[in-house]
Amino acid sequence: MNAPAALYESSIPNLKLLARGKVRDIYEIDAHHLLIVTTDRMSAFDVILPDPIPGKGRVLTSVSNFWFDKMKDVIPNHLAGDLTLEQVIPDADARAQVKGRAIIVKRLQPLPVEAIVRGYLIGSGWKDYQKTGSVCGIQLPAGLQQAQQLPEAIYTPSTKAEVGDHDINISFAETVPLLGQDMAEKVRDASLRLYTEAADYARQRGIIIADTKFEFGLDEAGELYLIDEALTPDSSRFWPAEQYRVGISPPSFDKQYLRDYLETLDWDKTAPGPSLPAEVTELCAAKYREAEIKLTQN
Repeated sequence: MNAPAALYESSIPNLKLLARGKVRDIYEIDAHHLLIVTTDRMSAFDVILPDPIPGKGRVLTSVSNFWFDKMKDVIPNHLAGDLTLEQVIPDADARAQVKGRAIIVKRLQPLPVEAIVRGYLIGSGWKDYQKTGSVCGIQLPAGLQQAQQLPEAIYTPSTKAEVGDHDINISFAETVPLLGQDMAEKVRDASLRLYTEAADYARQRGIIIADTKFEFGLDEAGELYLIDEALTPDSSRFWPAEQYRVGISPPSFDKQYLRDYLETLDWDKTAPGPSLPAEVTELCAAKYREAEIKLTQN
């Protein structure tokens, strides 16, 4: 049996398309529900690349749904259980196109910050630390090495950029005018708890979650929900625990492999992105699938 074709863009004729993000297509169902389709589009350095990663959207949906269920006692999430996909997309062909990658969610008001939690010193945090001894303004002990676990996880939020723009790191204090003191603290505390519990679980399954990004939204009563995706290879840095070494950038189950490949090219990290060789897309897809298996299967 052949694997399903990669989905670069979805098309659901009976629903109104509200937005196409870097990865997700969002459709309006009614005043209280949205349909979110996770495509196989790949973005890197905030640029959508021209070639999809086959099966990536299905993996991201599977992993997110796993974490939404696992963490529902920490914070409610945006999944809606009062409608079925058959009700929302009556046409069987249109439904088959998005099977395994479409979710029905509550229509919430997204908060204007991305909640980033870092447990290890890597990526832009490592570069920041080398220059300043701190990460996003948070002072850290001297003498830490690349990829070293931090004494405790740190919360380093950023602004949410439009598609094609770059997110900007901000301090916790800078989130207060955007969210209000109480909500800013709720977002920070929820993010740190989600990361800590997920990192403990993943470590038992052979995966180190070095860092991750959460997004949150509010309902009409002002209750906080986890939205978008959760602890996926797209929103997190996953390392195989058995290959982890302090002092080097470890191999990964996430799109760091793709970023490392793109860094070898003569590309200025602006659109349009470069085409990807088949072996790169295939290996990237395999890494995503391996992370899904390790995390979600007994």
